[in-house]
Amino acid sequence: MAISGIPRRALIVMAKRPSPGQTKTRLCPPLSPAEAAVLYECFLQDVLNTVRTVPDVTPFIAFAPAEAVDYFRQLAPDFEHISQCGETLGQRLGCVLRQVQAMGFHQVAAINSDSPTLPAAYLAQAFAELDKPVVDVVFGPCEDGGYYLIGWKRPYPRLVLQVTMSTPHVLHDTLAIAAAEKARVALLPQWYDVDDVADWERVQATADLGRHTQAFLKQ
Repeated sequence: MAISGIPRRALIVMAKRPSPGQTKTRLCPPLSPAEAAVLYECFLQDVLNTVRTVPDVTPFIAFAPAEAVDYFRQLAPDFEHISQCGETLGQRLGCVLRQVQAMGFHQVAAINSDSPTLPAAYLAQAFAELDKPVVDVVFGPCEDGGYYLIGWKRPYPRLVLQVTMSTPHVLHDTLAIAAAEKARVALLPQWYDVDDVADWERVQATADLGRHTQAFLKQ
């Protein structure tokens, strides 16, 4: 246990370096590839600012590609940095969660960088759920059938390695594996990713945006 009896907790943001034609391509059009890359960087910065408000966690960025380390160190010098490894999203999640937990953390959770409006309270709630003896794994469900957060107290590699990601039934399939593993699951409130034009229009209609996304909209 850590000082004051609080478990050592790691909150990991899964991120990739913004690049035209590589990030937020489903927003093109109406955005240009360069604009979509800038928007993703705004999303990422707002997510990092949200993570900064979560108490009693060590913040990490799990970044890709590996050669982008200098970019992410400059972007968030107050975060720990770890390179993603693996070909698929599931492999990368499993690798990152395993490596960070091996550093001595009792609870680890990973989030995406595509939910710039995600309330910080949901992130704090994830660790509150993991504090409960009757909870082994926590998920933050997304409206598209996936999840914005996965966290656990000990590794359950099948949950990320044996599920086909980016389908409308990712969470459903993952929960079925969790039941087979006899892992006790807690679910956070549902939220949404910003993946397509409809999601982007929803963000534009949101009153309470992070300052970086707000600045993009004003340009």
